[in-house]
Amino acid sequence: MAKYNGGCDHVKTHSDSDPIDNHTCHCSVCKSVTNQPTTHVVFFNHNDIVVDNPDNLKRQPFNANNPDGPLDLCTCATCGAPIMLDDKEQRIRAIVPNLMGYNADNLAATYHAFYDAATGEPKPDDGRPVHSGLRPDFVWPKGIPTTA
Repeated sequence: MAKYNGGCDHVKTHSDSDPIDNHTCHCSVCKSVTNQPTTHVVFFNHNDIVVDNPDNLKRQPFNANNPDGPLDLCTCATCGAPIMLDDKEQRIRAIVPNLMGYNADNLAATYHAFYDAATGEPKPDDGRPVHSGLRPDFVWPKGIPTTA
């Protein structure tokens, strides 16, 4: 069995590699897509997440306001369960543990990302760093640029 497992009954995903980023996201796109006040997001290198039935994935833009953006929300074509976010540039695959079948306990968020005081939300005070974007030392993995 792999170190990290998720998906649904029709499409399983897994990884034996550790994630490259774990954060609690405060962005408006995550709030809109998940209907959660904050979203626990885990980035893996693209090739580190294995999908056992990729032909059963339905893809839609992750950000409705940017349909040509790099991320697709992949859901199961059979049951509609969210499976992962897939980067068209093949840099990352992102998992939201509580929605995508993963155990959040072994993928704990290490910081808060995309916090904006202008929203009126109180600044998180759980001891983890709070950033207006991804953590300053995060470097996007190399991928394959999309062509328009």
